[in-house]
Amino acid sequence: MATEDTPASPMPFHGLSPDDLVRAFRIAYTSRKIDDKEIQLKNQSQIFFQISGAGHEAVQTAAALLMNPGSDWLFPYYRDRALCLGLGVTPLEMFLTAVGAKASEASAGRQMPSHWGSRRLNVFTTSSPTGSECLPGVGVAEAGLYLSRPASKGFLAATSGFARDEVSVVTIGDGATSEGEFWEALNVACTRKLPVLFLVEDNKLAISTPVEVNTPGGSISKVVRGYPGLFLAEVDGCDFLASYDALKWAFAYCRERKGPALVHAHVVRPYSHSLSDDDRLYRTEDERKKDAGLDPVVRMEALLLEHGILDAAALATLKAEVDAEVSAAADEAVASPQPGAGELLSNVTSPDVDPTSPAFDTEASPAFSGSPTTMVDLINAALKDEMRRDGRIVVFGEDVADATRAEVLAECKGKGGVFKVTAGLQKAFGGDRVFNSPLAEATIVGTALGWAARGLKPVVEIQFFDYIWPAMQQLRDELATVRWRSGGTWKCPVVVRVAIGGYLTGGGPYHSQSGEVAFAHIPGLRVAFPSNALDANGLLRTAIRCDDPVLFLEHKHLYRQTHNKAQYPGPDFMVPFGKAKTVRPGKDATLVTYGATVFRSLVAARKIAEDSGKEVEVIDLRTLAPYDFDAIAESVKRTNRLLVVHEDWQAHGFGAEVAARAADELFEQLDAPVRRLGAKDVFCGYAPQLEDATLPQSADIEAALRDLLAY
Repeated sequence: MATEDTPASPMPFHGLSPDDLVRAFRIAYTSRKIDDKEIQLKNQSQIFFQISGAGHEAVQTAAALLMNPGSDWLFPYYRDRALCLGLGVTPLEMFLTAVGAKASEASAGRQMPSHWGSRRLNVFTTSSPTGSECLPGVGVAEAGLYLSRPASKGFLAATSGFARDEVSVVTIGDGATSEGEFWEALNVACTRKLPVLFLVEDNKLAISTPVEVNTPGGSISKVVRGYPGLFLAEVDGCDFLASYDALKWAFAYCRERKGPALVHAHVVRPYSHSLSDDDRLYRTEDERKKDAGLDPVVRMEALLLEHGILDAAALATLKAEVDAEVSAAADEAVASPQPGAGELLSNVTSPDVDPTSPAFDTEASPAFSGSPTTMVDLINAALKDEMRRDGRIVVFGEDVADATRAEVLAECKGKGGVFKVTAGLQKAFGGDRVFNSPLAEATIVGTALGWAARGLKPVVEIQFFDYIWPAMQQLRDELATVRWRSGGTWKCPVVVRVAIGGYLTGGGPYHSQSGEVAFAHIPGLRVAFPSNALDANGLLRTAIRCDDPVLFLEHKHLYRQTHNKAQYPGPDFMVPFGKAKTVRPGKDATLVTYGATVFRSLVAARKIAEDSGKEVEVIDLRTLAPYDFDAIAESVKRTNRLLVVHEDWQAHGFGAEVAARAADELFEQLDAPVRRLGAKDVFCGYAPQLEDATLPQSADIEAALRDLLAY
């Protein structure tokens, strides 16, 4: 082992007993036998994919022996079979996932084999994108730091618990070290001195791409050597004892709260990447033989024999026991019931908390007080109300804090976001509950997922919708899928607040975007888009009390408009999701809209009424996922005409969804083709005349209505 930080251990077997060594071999051998059995089942068409952990068993087993199951957290990747076995995941559980069985705790048939997950063991549900587990792993450690502080003792009971010496273990392959999320996670872990152990299992291949293509110089440990406060060890990951020694020091460093650690373990890959791959196509026979000669399971067996810990007969008995256990588990899994097609939609969203239900509808009985105020003020009021109500709520993001550093709060007037939406929150609730994140959108959403995984309620802010795209993987591949892909075992109800939209004058292409349709398209993610201050207050309260991830879109142009002001409606005012509001009744045509185009649609409808006497019904959707098609249908059945207006681009925009469904379900009630009006298919320009020409104006809406009414 080569390391700058670890002294050599003077203890025989680094403090491990003979029984420990036997247990370690049993774990590693079981892992290999499960791999081999899965390969057999795949060749028999009883499972549909296989990816092995062969060659990684020694370092994984060492890590398992040093972890505290159910106290420490594991964010694994797909090769971590031996590690999960060592923590307590059973062969049967692994085979249940492999065959796609309904009884699989990891996925209930929704995930591929080797995508681990166990609530009882704190093994977080695994996804496929490499490196995406890094940020949630850091988020769990951040949340642990928060829960460890005296100020949070009053609401520990509402969370999943905390252990004073807990460590968040994040495992990745060498290929994942080129992913941005790995570097963002390392940045946060080092900046905040978090107890995160990054285990890099370097088999020198990302499928067929060699390590030197992914990592400068071909060594991640050389690249990260300068990170402040990072414990670093490089080790032969095929050598069980050396791996155990390196990891022992790394775990101790983290448990003592000195900061994060990275263990760079050199392992081998004696099998192909998966059964969808054939490494003989791109590796020489000499390479493959060399890896086979370093096989960690063979070396662990030799260690037992060499030191007389087991003799050949005892070893044969152990192997026979494991072989029988693996075979029996495979047989049981193959016979286990499969999920039915009727279960497909379960756990897309929460089965227990329904934000569309009457329990979230209190808008008929507001407790108004004070003078009418802006959307910014009423969003701020909702945040303060909910943070007083629920100690699990934390707020973080870009520039959301009142002061540069919490210790100077008293000396600062307070910033609270570039639009002042979070003004006063840090002063009211402290720097533990309200704080600035690094300028990294994937970090904001990914770490929030980790906070939510252990029972807290993050409400995070992306400063501009235009900059949300680096977070797309965490939003789409992680946050939205967690509940469904784990069969309901895990949930991550994060609220992501985002300032969106144009009509700003001078916003240009990077401060005026609307792209809500890209998110409304994602199952499991709820999308709210209020058009006025009162709805923003009620919908945000619903979003926070919801048990699903929510994208909460706040139109920048509407933040301080006078036309949408409202009185404070009280701390329990809620607007349910999926309930549209008729903001202008009419009988001659239906106009469906949301966000900043609601007001422009009302202006156009009033002009039509003044000029022609035709009354256009205007419906504000308020939420896009879900959206209230019943309200649209009821209106169209009376008016027989439909126009959909939105600020997002017209091509492939939300209007296309409404128009297509109307054509499917309301064809016989329509006296004219469904019309759509959105932004032109170009980015907003900085010059006002360019922006005006891009976005739908009241005159454009009026013209579209006249055309529709004249058909």
